Amino acid sequence: MDNNNRALKALLSSLLPDLLLLLFLISGHTSSSPATPLSPLIIHLLSLSQTATAISLKRNQSKSPDHSKRRRLNSNSPIPKSPQSFTLCFNMNSSTFQWLSSLLEPLLECRDPVNSPLNLPVETRLGIGLFRLATGADYINLSQRFHVSEAVAKFCVNQLCRVLCTNFRFWLGFPTSNELKTISDSFETLTGLPNCCGVMNCTRFVVSKHEHEHERETLAAQIVSDSSSRILNIVAGYNGRKSNQLVLKLSSLYNDIESNRLLNDEAVDINGVSIPQYFVGDGGYHVLPWLMVPFDRPVANLYEEKFNSAYDSMMVSGFRTVDSLRKWGVLSKPIEVEVKTMVGYIGACSILHNALLTREDYSCLSDKSDECLRFSCSREDEVVDISLKDDLIEQKGFEIRNALATRAR
Repeated sequence: MDNNNRALKALLSSLLPDLLLLLFLISGHTSSSPATPLSPLIIHLLSLSQTATAISLKRNQSKSPDHSKRRRLNSNSPIPKSPQSFTLCFNMNSSTFQWLSSLLEPLLECRDPVNSPLNLPVETRLGIGLFRLATGADYINLSQRFHVSEAVAKFCVNQLCRVLCTNFRFWLGFPTSNELKTISDSFETLTGLPNCCGVMNCTRFVVSKHEHEHERETLAAQIVSDSSSRILNIVAGYNGRKSNQLVLKLSSLYNDIESNRLLNDEAVDINGVSIPQYFVGDGGYHVLPWLMVPFDRPVANLYEEKFNSAYDSMMVSGFRTVDSLRKWGVLSKPIEVEVKTMVGYIGACSILHNALLTREDYSCLSDKSDECLRFSCSREDEVVDISLKDDLIEQKGFEIRNALATRAR
């Protein structure tokens, strides 16, 4: 009975967010995740279907002798015991690992290959997936460490990424109006600049091509973070050779903002200038009414220099987000995978990043100093793509930035 209750609680905890998000979609809110062949509504219906399948399969498994046998095998688990080893292996503490095990158990165990049940406890399934993400270990290493075949190791990794990216995308959901107010208040407390709703970075991750060992491909990932380095929005998978500005214009986030579906709350008045909600962006972006960048050559006056100083303070949280993602082994070095697999890794690591922050588990949060982050991450800045420049829109952005500069401290 205890096993059934634990499974049911874990199941309900994973099902409830999907139901809430489904209602959210039905109400007409537009998602800012990248476009997919299926509509968000269909995707979430599929997600609910998977969860329903998990209920049935979980009940049957709990009654089977094989399931009981697996539970008795936990004493021989390859999961490390010491806290330090735990963090090195999984980028999280043991408490968070156990929480994830309970949360994901019904979903990780419900989709085994047909006629080939894995007979693995959920801790081992989760451990295999997290070890790959955290260390970047290859499947030979995973096979040896967890005493499974390479095929099983690959299945467990892919299953974890699939479950996270399908059923737990709400951990990357764009903030509500009330949440944005809290975010903007935190930035204003830090810098004096009102109505800032996030920091935008565009970084690149490297994929090695299978057929040519020395050839590599870069993928661009556009990330918006709050002052605590929590990810508010991410789009990934664009060719890394595209400019930051082009990646932005291709993203659904850009379309949602331009269509007034996001960043559409009340503006703030500064000296007669209406200041809408906005982001601050890293190198490679044009000034827009809702995207502020630093003064290129600040005049030696108090306002422009103070604005650039405030900008630097805000950008650190975005740099820390990017550096934290690079602490995941699969994102820190070139990995030989398909592009779509790397996109899944980026998504899974981003979801885990936010989940860890929610639990106040800072095992994988970058601990570099602000100065070190500015130096290491600002090197990714690039020349602005002038082919996408719109002088009229840029002029409006300049006006807003000039007004904001009077509030910087």
